[in-house]
Amino acid sequence: MKKLTLILLVIFWPLFAKAQDTLKLKFEEYMEWVRLYHPVSSQAELNLRFGQMELMQARGAFDPLIYGNLDKKQFKESTYYDKREAGISIPTWMGVELNGVFEQNSGNFLSPEAAVPSNGLLAAGASVNLGQGLILDQRRASLRQAQIYQQSSEVERVRLLNELNLAATAMYWKWALAYENLNVLREGVELATSRFNYVKRSFEQGDFAAIDTVEAFSQLLNRQYRLQETENSFFATTQELNTFLWNEDGNPMTLGAGTVPESLFEEFTFYPDIEELRTLVINHPELLITDFELASLDVERRLKGQEMLPIVKLKYNFLSETLSQFDESVFYENNYKWGLTVYTPLLWRKSRGAFGLAKAKIDFKQNSRDLKEIQLRMKLEAELNNWSTLNLQLLTFTENVKSLQALLTGEIRRFQMGESSLFLVNAREVSLFDSRVTLNDLASKLRISYAKTRYAAGIGFD
Repeated sequence: MKKLTLILLVIFWPLFAKAQDTLKLKFEEYMEWVRLYHPVSSQAELNLRFGQMELMQARGAFDPLIYGNLDKKQFKESTYYDKREAGISIPTWMGVELNGVFEQNSGNFLSPEAAVPSNGLLAAGASVNLGQGLILDQRRASLRQAQIYQQSSEVERVRLLNELNLAATAMYWKWALAYENLNVLREGVELATSRFNYVKRSFEQGDFAAIDTVEAFSQLLNRQYRLQETENSFFATTQELNTFLWNEDGNPMTLGAGTVPESLFEEFTFYPDIEELRTLVINHPELLITDFELASLDVERRLKGQEMLPIVKLKYNFLSETLSQFDESVFYENNYKWGLTVYTPLLWRKSRGAFGLAKAKIDFKQNSRDLKEIQLRMKLEAELNNWSTLNLQLLTFTENVKSLQALLTGEIRRFQMGESSLFLVNAREVSLFDSRVTLNDLASKLRISYAKTRYAAGIGFD
């Protein structure tokens, strides 16, 4: 229903304009449309794809690898060697790499160590790091960091939507403010026009001096000028609001000329749960993103710690002439090949420096995170205080407007009885209209302040 309403407002406005002068775009309908179709909302969804593709890329490091080699030398009708090899390598999360190899070698000058049965030789086994890389290696570290990034991309999506929610909310209530001010100034011009016509007729009948018509006309011109400014402001804010409205196909939309916002003074039922907001701030997207960065840095620290260990790599393969011979008996036969690689730097300066740098990055980011949490909490308290102050100001100024209205009514009665002047009536009226504009501004700020308190707590669209 909300979607249909906005489509009618934007596309089929001319049909409705014949039946009525204005159509109202409700705040909830507007926000739902922004949430569904604004480009930033689409970009926020794309963040999830970034995380998914990053994770897929990291998982690719564990994809099985097949390979083949062919090396042959023929010279003066003599085959020096003909070496053929094919195999598969399967990395695992545990750091063990499973291998399967088939070799078939022949030739007159083949190295003795490369000699295999004429039908070829099968080898199946594994290689494992017993020192550096036993607990964590680059492959597993990259996968863990990709998993962290995917989680972070989900929080980044929330952060972008929160920012969009705040910007769209502020724009709507600025638009509503411009419209309310436009109504106030229109009313002022109507009153000034009526008063000028009244004074003019009274002057023609000899009841007022000519200078009174000049004053009334000057007041009318002044209010017309302010109305023109307000009309321009309303037009500008409408254009800015249009930048938040997009259709399902990703094309910008424009509101019809007669579309208006809901009143700033409709019942406002949104009240922040202060204690709940103070609790929720710990899960603010900015803090969570920093936590994920810390988690990624911790993976890097652990990896650098592993690199301070010596490299000890063990390889072991069972050998068989045919695949059918790979049964239990092969494990008890003396057919195998194995190897052990060991090496290590003497001073470990590179590894120790990298490990120390990783720890320093974590300390630096942790300090930034602690500072950010304090700043977010103070920001929330400031917004909550602002919300409370605006509520009090709105109540105070509402009473002030009522008082000024009563003073104006009394002054008009005195003027009609000849006990007051046109100058005093106008002064009372100007004071009332200025106060109504201020009241509009407070009502708009109050609505925006509610969105700001939610944003400060890390909450956006419901």
